[in-house]
Amino acid sequence: MAISYNKLWKLLIDKKMKRTKLMELSGISTNVLAKLGHDESVSMESIGKVCKVLNCDIMEIINDD
Repeated sequence: MAISYNKLWKLLIDKKMKRTKLMELSGISTNVLAKLGHDESVSMESIGKVCKVLNCDIMEIINDD
């Protein structure tokens, strides 16, 4: 099973928000942002912080089948 955060990056483009601004508003670390950028797993706490700032769903689970 793979994770894709493409919805997050599309939403940031639509909102004209830079990744650094997202970090500032949500309180996530540069490490978490890097993991998101590489479609790696991050804690649900981090996902919750991003979702709270953007008021959205940002993650999609992709089956490897």
